[in-house]
Amino acid sequence: MLKKAVAVLLISLAIYWSFSAIIPSKISTIDAPDNQFSTQRALVHLKEISKAPHYLGSASHLEVQNYIVNALEALSIETELQTDYAIGEWGNFSKPTNILGRIKGRETGKALLLMSHYDSHPHSSFGASDAGSGVVTILEGLRAFLSKNKTPKNDIIVLITDGEELGLNGADIFVNKHPWAKDVGLAVNFEARGSGGSGIMFVETNKGNANLITGFVEANPKYPLANSLFYSLYKLLPNDTDLTRFREDVDIEGINFAFIDDHFDYHTALDTYERLDRNTLEHQGQYLMSMLSYFSEADLDKLKSIEDVVYFNMPFFNMLTYPFSWILPIFLFAVLVFILLVSYGFKRRRIDPKSVGRGFAAFFVALILSVLVGIFLWKLMLVFYPEYSEMLHGFTYNGHAYIAAFICIAIALCLLVYSKVYKPENAASLIVAPLFLWLIICGAIAFKLEGASFFIIPVYFGLLSFFVLLRQKKPSLILLTLLGFPALFIFSPIVQLLPIGLGLNMLVATTLLVVLVFGLLISIFAVFRHKKRWGYLFLVFGLYYMISAHISSDFTKERPKPNSLLYVLDADENTAKWMTYDKLLDDWTAHFFDKNSKDTSNIAFSSKYKTKIQFAKNTDVIEIPEPIVEVTNDTIIGDFKSVEICITPQREVQRMELFVDTSYVFHEFKINGMDVKKNEENKVFSKRKGKRLFNYYVSKNEPLEVQITVPKDQDTEFLLYEASYDLLDNGMLNVPDRYTNMIPKPFVLNDAVVVKKVVKVNN
Repeated sequence: MLKKAVAVLLISLAIYWSFSAIIPSKISTIDAPDNQFSTQRALVHLKEISKAPHYLGSASHLEVQNYIVNALEALSIETELQTDYAIGEWGNFSKPTNILGRIKGRETGKALLLMSHYDSHPHSSFGASDAGSGVVTILEGLRAFLSKNKTPKNDIIVLITDGEELGLNGADIFVNKHPWAKDVGLAVNFEARGSGGSGIMFVETNKGNANLITGFVEANPKYPLANSLFYSLYKLLPNDTDLTRFREDVDIEGINFAFIDDHFDYHTALDTYERLDRNTLEHQGQYLMSMLSYFSEADLDKLKSIEDVVYFNMPFFNMLTYPFSWILPIFLFAVLVFILLVSYGFKRRRIDPKSVGRGFAAFFVALILSVLVGIFLWKLMLVFYPEYSEMLHGFTYNGHAYIAAFICIAIALCLLVYSKVYKPENAASLIVAPLFLWLIICGAIAFKLEGASFFIIPVYFGLLSFFVLLRQKKPSLILLTLLGFPALFIFSPIVQLLPIGLGLNMLVATTLLVVLVFGLLISIFAVFRHKKRWGYLFLVFGLYYMISAHISSDFTKERPKPNSLLYVLDADENTAKWMTYDKLLDDWTAHFFDKNSKDTSNIAFSSKYKTKIQFAKNTDVIEIPEPIVEVTNDTIIGDFKSVEICITPQREVQRMELFVDTSYVFHEFKINGMDVKKNEENKVFSKRKGKRLFNYYVSKNEPLEVQITVPKDQDTEFLLYEASYDLLDNGMLNVPDRYTNMIPKPFVLNDAVVVKKVVKVNN
């Protein structure tokens, strides 16, 4: 009994250690030594720059820009501003203003670039985490670094970009138009996709990562969270960072540091100074100081590589790596060891076919049940709690409770299933099935997803456990538990991070991985005689977390409901409508709609997650100054017609969105004097998936000037949506303030007064 208690304690300790090794548990104070990063000092900056939403074009945007410039100049870093037009791959056009500074090194090699962005997401986000945290990490880190009065070997370039939220526009104009871009040897970027959790390292490279990872390991960050699987998953998400422009446009190596927990705060009015996790900011600061210390002295000309390495973090070791060339030999050797151990087991009669068969049956039943729970139990939750659909992040405020509940239920299923096949002497037989399936998984990974090849490491320790079970009639439970540590170290954070990063619809990945890890630890659990009781206990734990999730499923001031409202005036028809993206009306939106307000035809708004207008209702027309549209210089040369269009707003606006029929052809296209890049067909905008052409995010109420060249017989017609984010401030509309348990819905055009107008270019 004592050994079993110690085993349970050791398992709990390993899980705790796996998390404590990837984030600091306390923060540095305001009186930390001058040459050390201080989270409290960084927070002083953060409080100032996150006082209000500061998206590009907002009143607070210039205030934040000035604050950052003054903070850099206070460090005796000479600064400059770079302003230009850009249109990104997302089709968002804007005029960002980057903040740049440079610290001269003692040699003339490649420069180290430190980067984050200072614009917040339109229109309600305060931008404390995304990416005020990155800005203040750089400001405080540079202050600590410069206090050492040591000239670095490499130049250090500071780039605080603008327009990142609109389509990486600031990074675009830097890498493609600023002369310093050619000097950069390594770009280190700080980002956020939530307001807490460990900072994760993602590599950005077009070729081999070997030299980059070697540098990261030698920089020796204290709490690394990085593995070669994460970037593969990161590329699946609909999110890029400024480093994408560096990698794709100019082939510059990059390292991203980003935290993703508390994802429900991302791009919302909850992204505030108060909600940013202080330990998370400390983690970002520690990353920066180690990167600065190492890469400011490294030879950045030698970061390119044609070789890739598998890398992963583990407690005690920090980071472990090995080359891709080892993947297949390591896998094949594991297969050979498995075959030899199974043969030895049968020969010595330490395993028998019937017990192995029961082990396969139990393992696959547990897997199937866990998949069914992961898929259908979450779908059932969405039926019981339809309000979750209003959270476009895919991660609810009570998401962590659901993760804990599903983990407990998956463990309970394993224990209950294995309680049917337990015999004191069949532990070796039971582990055959999990090892067999893990080898199949690792084989697929070796050929299809090399970045996840470190999964084979816990399998080797599983093989060692198998060997111990075969050799000893009464193996040491403590030894078997210690052999299970690598699986717990590696997979415990991943079990949690998958649904956080990919959404709660990926809880099935969590339950599946729990069963797979349980299989590697079957040598431990097989000796627990009362697995059924343990199974019921974990069902109770799962029920507890489900009840906890239910209790926190409502919307409150701390967990506000995202909702949306638009007033859309059709200037051509002189009609107006209220519109909302919400699937469920609440006490606030019910002022404007009823359940029958479904007249949503001829609506073309676009959004990040393809969210559509759900309710629309006719309403009174109010006087809104519509934009002046001028079509001039209608010139025909040969088979083509050139036209200039100027759209001048007559009110303060923040956004213009243009839609056209997908059949239209554009041979030339200029926006405010900037040529839109042609594709290989020598055409512009020819591969758009829908009618949306581009978004223009307006600065200083500048007009939109478009010059197009089209076939001369093409009657081109644009649909314009001109929007201002002043719905709640427009006295003629009398929109009441949101209730305290509500916030503006992110990722969509919201709280806007919209004017719809057709712009015709006829023959």
